[in-house]
Amino acid sequence: MNSPTWTPQDLKQMKVMGLSPSQAGSQLDLFLHPPPAARLDRPATVGDGVVRLKPAQRKAALAKYRLACRRGRFLKFVPASGAASRMFQLLMRFLQAGPSTTGPEADVLDDPKEKKQFLEFMNSLARTPFFSELKNELSEAGEDLELLLSEGRYHRILRRLLLPGGMDYARKPKGLVPFHRYSSENRTPLEEHLVEALRYVKDGSGVCRVHFTVSPEHEAECRRRIREDAKRYGKKFGVKFAPGLSIQSPGSNTLAVDKANRPFRDDQGRIVFRPGGHGALLGNLNRLKGDLVYIKNIDNVVAEGRLAVTVEWKKILGGLLASTQEKIFKALGKLQSGSVAEKELGKIERFLEDDLGIHPGAAFHALPHPRKIKELRKLLDRPLRVCGVVPATGEPGGGPFWVRDAEGRPSLQIVESAQVDLSQPDQKKIFEASTHFNPVDLVCGVRDWKGKSFDLKKFVDPQAVF
Repeated sequence: MNSPTWTPQDLKQMKVMGLSPSQAGSQLDLFLHPPPAARLDRPATVGDGVVRLKPAQRKAALAKYRLACRRGRFLKFVPASGAASRMFQLLMRFLQAGPSTTGPEADVLDDPKEKKQFLEFMNSLARTPFFSELKNELSEAGEDLELLLSEGRYHRILRRLLLPGGMDYARKPKGLVPFHRYSSENRTPLEEHLVEALRYVKDGSGVCRVHFTVSPEHEAECRRRIREDAKRYGKKFGVKFAPGLSIQSPGSNTLAVDKANRPFRDDQGRIVFRPGGHGALLGNLNRLKGDLVYIKNIDNVVAEGRLAVTVEWKKILGGLLASTQEKIFKALGKLQSGSVAEKELGKIERFLEDDLGIHPGAAFHALPHPRKIKELRKLLDRPLRVCGVVPATGEPGGGPFWVRDAEGRPSLQIVESAQVDLSQPDQKKIFEASTHFNPVDLVCGVRDWKGKSFDLKKFVDPQAVF
């Protein structure tokens, strides 16, 4: 790669972010020479990568969960770094189009589908949990919200809702935008995650550990709200929240580039960066030194009255993780002894394939006995992840697939559409045959069989980018 020429302003900007010039150069190199697309073998389906637990298995998982939970092994980790801009992108597009001078304001949206969605939102505005706040905001400015709605004067409403000088929701952290309306209060996702967490993370001493990641510009406001909400809900429900907060490092941001793969710059000549995805939070998770960690997106919440199913399956996922981890640790203990019979190695290999979806490969069987032990230890001594999946109904996001690695071995992965070359008919056919979807609902085991925290960065695949 030819090293790009960075200006003194570029170098200063990167230094403030904690990004080195070589890291920025590596990002540009990835744009110029992207890694190969994921090679899908087949969708993971029920009985072939997706496990549908029977009642007896669910009962056993719940028993394992209760034991691990009482011991304080669980922590909830919530990526909450995103701003609400994407939630309101259609409304922002309407504002940016400018008011119509020839007809109804909604006519500035050319796409009939977008126009329909926009009008549905505006006609349902009174049902949103931020309606009263918006009404008061407009009233203080001498405006009547109901009158503006009846006259279709949407620009005045949305400027007050979304932009600075008003409620500024387009730049607000997603976790602090009211999502749900109750009879006596409104709740943000941050509040709902606390209420949800106390149902399955509270340990035997009544302590509930929840950690949020936020972007630097939202740190002060989020830290204050987390502290206040944890105190209020802790008192209400009789639990002691142990809330944590960390920053999604600007050093994990990604360069934006133009069509010629040159750094994109703003009007002041500054390089434009975008926040990294969930992989950028691996360092945050690493520093927590947790044990069994639930991971769930900030906007993946339901109202309290609908929590029963969510909580039950969270407990089952946690118990399944604890149970599977127990089997792995038992196998590693046997392999550590060094004196494992060939028959026992066969049992461990079947456990790898049947329970974990890991296939050692055809060459494994030709290895001498000591090498087999070493290979099995390598495959088992690593972090563990259990992914909850739901039937696919067309939502954007990742799904479970069997993927072939560079050596042709299949492995279970959650794959996003952007990782697949959908111009290849066979790959498109496999991707579209997916039966399940993962809504970023995971539980991870991040300690080894001796109780030591894994260095998660050692298990990163640098080619798994898109």
